[in-house]
Formats: sequence, C-alpha cells, structure tokens
Amino acid sequence: MNNTTVNLTINGKPVSVPVGSTILDAARKLNIKIPTLCYCEKLGCGVSNKPASCRICVVEVERRRNLAPACATPVAEGMVVHTNTQRALNARRTVLELMLSDHPQDCLVCPKNQECSLQKLAADFGIREVEYKGEVNHFDVDVSSEAIMRDLSKCIMCRRCETVCNKVQTVGTLTGFGRGFNAKVGTANLMPLADTSCTFCGQCVNACPVGAITGISYVKQVWAAINDPSKTVIVQTAPAVRVAVGQEFGFEPGKPITGKLVSGLRALGFDKVFDTNFSADLTIMEEAHEIVERVTSGKDLPILTSCCPGWINFIEHNFPDLLHIPSSCKSPQQMFGAIAKSYYAEKIGVKAQDLVVVSVMPCQAKKYEAARPEFSRDGVRDVDFVVTTRELCRMFKEAGVNLANMEDSDYDSPLGDSTGAADIFGVTGGVLEAACRTVYFILNGKNLDGDAINFRAVRGLDGLKEATVEIAPGKSIRVAVCSGLGNARRVLEMVRKDPARFQAIEIMACPGGCINGGGQPFLHGQADLLEKRMKGLYSEDERKTLRCSHDNPDIKLLYRDYLGTPGGEKAHHLLHTIYHQK
Repeated sequence: MNNTTVNLTINGKPVSVPVGSTILDAARKLNIKIPTLCYCEKLGCGVSNKPASCRICVVEVERRRNLAPACATPVAEGMVVHTNTQRALNARRTVLELMLSDHPQDCLVCPKNQECSLQKLAADFGIREVEYKGEVNHFDVDVSSEAIMRDLSKCIMCRRCETVCNKVQTVGTLTGFGRGFNAKVGTANLMPLADTSCTFCGQCVNACPVGAITGISYVKQVWAAINDPSKTVIVQTAPAVRVAVGQEFGFEPGKPITGKLVSGLRALGFDKVFDTNFSADLTIMEEAHEIVERVTSGKDLPILTSCCPGWINFIEHNFPDLLHIPSSCKSPQQMFGAIAKSYYAEKIGVKAQDLVVVSVMPCQAKKYEAARPEFSRDGVRDVDFVVTTRELCRMFKEAGVNLANMEDSDYDSPLGDSTGAADIFGVTGGVLEAACRTVYFILNGKNLDGDAINFRAVRGLDGLKEATVEIAPGKSIRVAVCSGLGNARRVLEMVRKDPARFQAIEIMACPGGCINGGGQPFLHGQADLLEKRMKGLYSEDERKTLRCSHDNPDIKLLYRDYLGTPGGEKAHHLLHTIYHQK
C-alpha cells in the first residue's frame, strides 16, 4: 500500500484505485456494472451528483452490517465487495418497485419515452407489474415559462436537477421540498417557474433521468403551420445543430451533416430553408462595430456578448447593476426573425403576419427568448416557434425522413449564405473569436493572414479562459471567455471588483457553449461527444473560403440595399434591444 492508491477486491477480482475513489469507480475499472440512477458523473464544470438518494447501486461489503451505496461509499484498504449477492439484488428490486409504485404509468406518451433511465432499469430488471399498490402523488404540470415543463408527479428525488441548478449554474431555483412520501425537488413553495429566477438554460432538462423536467414542445404548431396553405413557412438552423443532429441517424458524433440537414428540412415541407449562420454574421457586423466604439471611447467596458438568452436572463436577475455593459445586439435567432419579417417579407411580397419563422435551436432558452415581448412588433413575433435539435429528430422520424439517405443540398438565398466565423458561434469562445476577426479588419482595413485568423487563446472547453488578443499592431485588449453560469458569476464578480480588468467578455450559459445546449441530443455520460462537436464546428470554419463575417456578400447586400451602415438608425431599430432588471 502507498499513500495514493487503495487495494480492494470486488466479486473476487483485485483492483487498485486512487485514494478517494468510490466502490462504483473501482467496479467500473473492472468493467463490473452496478446500476445507478441518481448518480451522474459529469453535470458540467467538473461537478458530479452523488447524493446516494435512490439506493439502486447498493452492494454488500464484508464485515459491514448494512448494504452500501456504491456511488458514495469510499473504498478502503482490504475492502471486500460483492455486487450481485441475493441480498443486494433483492434490495435493488424492492427500491425500484417502490419508485414505480409512485410513478405515472404513461411511458408511451412521456417526453422521455425510450430515453428514461427509470424505464430502462425496469426493463433491465424484468419488472412487468407494479408490486406495491397504494397512494400516488399528483402535482399540477407547470408550463408557465413557455420553455420548460415541470411534472413533479414524475420526480424521483435523484436531485440531479438541483445539483446542476445550484452548483454548476449557481441559479438557485431548485431545491428539495416537502418531507417523506411527499418530498420532491421543486421551486420555493412550488411557485411557477416563470415567477422564479430560472434562466431556462435547460441544463436541468439534460440532467433529469426521467420526465420530471422537459422542454415545452411546439412541434404540433409547426406541423399545423407547414400544412396551412395561407402561410409561408421558413426555417433557420443554428450552428450547433449541424454537428449534433447526425448522432440520431447513425453518423459519427460531431460530424457536420449540413447539406443532409437542409435536404431533410425541405422534405418536411418548409417553403425555404435558411441558416442562422447568416444572422450570426450579421450579429458580428453590429457587435464588432460596438466593440470598436466602446474600446475607442473607453466607455461601458467591458462589453459582454449577448447571443445567449439564458445568460442574458441570468444578468437581469443577478447583476442588474451591470446591465449597461452587455452588447445591445439581439441574438442571431432574433436578428434573423427581425430581418425575415421585414426585409425578406417585403422582398417576396408576403405580409409579416403570414410569414411563419421557425427556429431549430440547441437550446430551451431560445423558446423563452422568442416569447419575450420586446421581440414582437404590432403583435407579430419575430420568431414564431422554436424546436430543439432533439425535437427536430423526432419530426424527421415521424415523417419517415432518414438523414442518412438524404443527398446534400444548399441553403436558400439570400438568408442562407455564411462565413466560417458564423459556424464557430456554437462553441464557447466562438463568438468572441468571430468578433475579433472583424474588429481587426475595421481597425486595420485588412484581414488577418494565415493562422493568425485563428484566435486559439480563446478556444477549448475550459469553463473560464483569460487572454490578451491583438486587434491592431501594438494594440491589444484583455478578454475573457466563460461557459456555464457558475463561471459567469465568477467573471462578473471580477468585473464588479475591477471594471478595467477586461475589455470584452463572451458568456454562454451552457458548459461548453451551444454544443451542450439544453435541447441537444443527450450525451448519455459521453463527455467526449462535446469535444467531437467542437472539432466539427472548427472544421466547418476552416473548410470555407470566407472566414470573416464582413466578407459575406449577402450581408454586404443587406446593408447596401436595406440597413444602411452597422449601428445606423435602421440597423439599430431592427437589430438591437435593451435589457431589464428582474
């Protein structure tokens, strides 16, 4: 024995693991499967969920009177563990049957059907009937937010959502409520989610192993619009969607399947298929000019990116004293809607109220954002419906559209062309890098050459990165990039203490950025999928001839024929907004 490892035996097999490991860690090293439910290794920002509340993972330890939860029991030198004794198996089955006795039996219509951990465990255990009969909890379903649905009747008190909300995102909306049989994880006094400080980031949706927290679906409304002959229905797809949607159709995770995605959307019946990347380029045109103005004047610094609605909701609730520093730019989703309902509607001769804009987003907060009153004009929303990547996959499957069988095709014009700078919006650091490319051009009248166009210092999945970037010969700015709202809180506390520390900051609510959004295909514990999605977006950037937003010919045309100049009166009216203390 040494001070760094512990030796033990599991099911007769010896194993050595680092000090501080659990029985579950040791079993996994031996490829011994122990079922888990409440345990979740990586919820984001290095945080794991180990409450040992479900007791599905109990094992027998020699010389210990009680069964031990494998996920939370530290290993000890010489420990002898048995994972599949009759006592352990009986205890697990009893625990699972008791959970099922207080769980709705509506699996076929549950949003988590076939992706529910409780459902899978019941199948693995061969449970075919509910053994225990008696009282069942019932709670009203909360759909107050227009983004996230809470059905506490399905809560199994695993506390994953509570951990990600409090420890990863530091939002503090969810907590244990009630005692004993009535205990659930909910909001304070079970108030509606819309009345809380929830940011609707959707990380709780990703963390929930059952159907207690899911996104609110607008798929029925989208199908109705597509089949309404009086409506022209167009769709936009976010950058992160193209590297995640293929996962559900047998493609290598992270592989961009942009052309097949476009063909699939046409097969669903959309009149035109456009790219949110176009409006990401548009966002950079406005935001880069805003950065230059503020850095030059020294006012309202540091400038904070404003593409992520979950992050914007976070600052409105938690840092109202800093609301003067975020960029006033709308997100790419909302810029697209504003341009579609004005410029494009006029171009094709359709009234704004008869043009339906559908967004495919990696995010639950985008549903909340689309419903914000400031993003409507004369009662007409800029974006009518938002569906997540997961929901789009279900639409494809419902319509019998297999992306693996689709030919590649191009987005429609004029809202479909984009540069490589727009692709990297989907990963943490991408927005700031895209902005820096155009800031350099504005200040120097030329693009960066060679590898210099890649601002590698702001890349990577680390939750908080600080760097100094050169925006002109002899002129640099100090920047920060953070993802995950816990890291956002850290960097904003830095700004409160030292406003001059940074000149520009990018913040994304979800750890890793949009590639890990609350509406993306589930990772199922495979954290390496984020790395693959990130690499997929950077490969899209590098394969394009045009890699700077200001070089997009359709963006140039939009300003020439309609908007005027970046930051000008018309552009400001359509593409900018203000934020409010909540």
